[in-house]
Amino acid sequence: MKLIIRSFQFFVVLVVLIALTITPSRSQVNIKLGGGIGVMSPASDFSGSTIEYYNGSSYGLSSGLNIHGKAKIGLSGFNLAAEIDYSSLSNTGNSEPGQGKVDISQKILSLKVGPEFHFSLPVLPVTPYIGANLALNRFSGETTFQGVSKVPSATYSVKGATRFGVGFLVGTEVSVGPLLSLDFNISYNLMNVSGKEWNDVNPGINQRIDSYLSLNDDPDPQSAAGDDKHFISNERSIHSILFTVSILFGL
Repeated sequence: MKLIIRSFQFFVVLVVLIALTITPSRSQVNIKLGGGIGVMSPASDFSGSTIEYYNGSSYGLSSGLNIHGKAKIGLSGFNLAAEIDYSSLSNTGNSEPGQGKVDISQKILSLKVGPEFHFSLPVLPVTPYIGANLALNRFSGETTFQGVSKVPSATYSVKGATRFGVGFLVGTEVSVGPLLSLDFNISYNLMNVSGKEWNDVNPGINQRIDSYLSLNDDPDPQSAAGDDKHFISNERSIHSILFTVSILFGL
């Protein structure tokens, strides 16, 4: 939690400094701060079943909770927005049809910054917008195997990994007071556009469990057909759909 607070403070300061550099007068800058909750749904290879996770074709996650903080700087015709997100995803099921039990959990801390382009609607207190962002995503988690063939029963921590991504979003701000608004937002996020890698945390030890101990979104360089210890043969894309509701306070 301290990391989240400090990261959010850093992004607020960064966005304010950028805004003050771009605009000649402080009176032209409209600052909004706030936060809220949301739901993250995994997409592409980030979703799937625990069976698919066990065989290495996907990460096997289902939807989870998101909490976030936002900072928006209103400039001439658009906003510069910074956001810090913390999402928790998980799933439980079999490793093979009717066999074994797998509990997966994944935590994602994301730092985002990018523009929002607003569209004015006369009279109505509603301001739709579209936008995009660059993101720094930090992944961590753990997996528990029970009664699973080829993997010892235990809870294993997944080594943290950082990936760069991009997001595309649409939303609307609804004014509910002079300095208060609600922000409804939905985004599609490509979370590992850059930085994919294969990481063996136990080099020299040939065992199946190694494939689960890192994010491993690049193919295993030792992968071969029929090899049950080196079975991740394809690059895996981490995408998500994020719906959020935020309360913003004007300064």
